[in-house]
Amino acid sequence: DIQPPALTKDDERYPGNDPKYAGLDKKDIPLTESLKDTVARVSPYWENTIKPELKSGKKVLISASGNSLRALVKIVDNIPDEEIVHFNIPTGVPLVYELDKNFKAVKHYFLGDPEEIRKKMEDVAAQGKAKK
Repeated sequence: DIQPPALTKDDERYPGNDPKYAGLDKKDIPLTESLKDTVARVSPYWENTIKPELKSGKKVLISASGNSLRALVKIVDNIPDEEIVHFNIPTGVPLVYELDKNFKAVKHYFLGDPEEIRKKMEDVAAQGKAKK
């Protein structure tokens, strides 16, 4: 559980300065968020929103940030902490899940050209590395 550096409230990237979040109490808007924090935030959404939609027979399309999607993958696939940090989700590439009747992953796969997807995954992995 590595906590990234915190933003300050005067940082232009701080979500509390975005009009989309004007209705939220500032104390509910984090200055930083680790993957562990994201899993804790996403897990109730999986249980209380996504699974009920699937139970009703609907297909669900989820569009979210990479870390939110990584948290969801961790939950659905029950991936250990030490493994999920190496799972990179390429931006804009659909990740399809097939689930059993208990909502356990039977399999998942990316849609698209495997070589192009591999390159995009490498690009995502390189985002967190310092420039030399």
